Amino acid sequence: MKRRTFLKISSTALLGSVANASGLVRWIPRAEAATLNKTFYINEGYIEQADGVDVYFRGFSNSSNSLNIPGEVLVMQVGDTINLTIRNNLNTQHSFVIDELGINTNIPSGSTKTITIRASNPGTHMYYDAVDLPDNRLVGLHGALVVFPNGEDTTIESGRDMPKHEFVWMFNDIDPAWHTAIQYGNNTPNKYIPRYFTLNGLYGRPPGAQGSMNSGLDSMADKRTAIHAHLGERTRIRCLNAGLAQHAVHCHGNHMEWLSSNGQQREHIWLKDIIPLDGNGGTMEFIFPFDPPPDAWPEVTNSTLAKAKAEGRHFAYPMHLHDEMTQTAGGGLYMFGALTDLYFESN
Repeated sequence: MKRRTFLKISSTALLGSVANASGLVRWIPRAEAATLNKTFYINEGYIEQADGVDVYFRGFSNSSNSLNIPGEVLVMQVGDTINLTIRNNLNTQHSFVIDELGINTNIPSGSTKTITIRASNPGTHMYYDAVDLPDNRLVGLHGALVVFPNGEDTTIESGRDMPKHEFVWMFNDIDPAWHTAIQYGNNTPNKYIPRYFTLNGLYGRPPGAQGSMNSGLDSMADKRTAIHAHLGERTRIRCLNAGLAQHAVHCHGNHMEWLSSNGQQREHIWLKDIIPLDGNGGTMEFIFPFDPPPDAWPEVTNSTLAKAKAEGRHFAYPMHLHDEMTQTAGGGLYMFGALTDLYFESN
């Protein structure tokens, strides 16, 4: 089982998951702007990895006695304001940064700061801790901010309606030696060697493995990460990369509609089966259209989907990364890396 141990003066141990940390985005357009209030706590602790190794992390967490890696997705629409209060429970200084919005606030040890976030242009942004960059971002102090258009704008681009579903995929890579050095305030090793690759803080777990299809452990079962949709329900996936490794995102079943990279909208939307995701804070957005897969047999139709459901089967296609190291954990556990599934559901 994946274990999270929360560290504070009393050394309290907690069991938990990342059920509310990141991923599925819910948004209903509003005509008026809103003011929202949120509180994060900068906490630290250990998270047990897929091979049983405990690794040190820090996170923007939802309560004073939890450890959320990554932090919760903040959702706004243009014109909204979030008053974000952050309590630093650690004995080291940290910060909260959103580059695109010009936010960079230091939060000394033991202090509390309230940051005002005003939404401007729609898009996908990473928030993170820039102290000793990239160290604190790598050990977990990161999350996503999603800004939607205002209630009067219901298109993703000219002639294309907003997608039916919205998801956030936050990728990270983990070098335990770096995490240990950061924990004790030591210099990090000269060479960065990631041994674990996560998606929304979780690993894929192959069928039969411990934790397989446990939604709190398996990224292929996690409701924030694995995507379930009906035929024709276009789904936008917003990818962010808190780690250093560059990735190549590959979805089976459909070609992806490549919308943007690093905040820049693409002039022409290409259909791609592999899309690059830059390391070191890169972002990328695409649409998975949930069209009938052209080469599937039997054909994916509402009737074949209904028949499969009645027989207890699923039409599911994987998303994995075309950089082979990311398919393992600890350097050798195949299919314990950054991957998930896309499920075609019957009506």
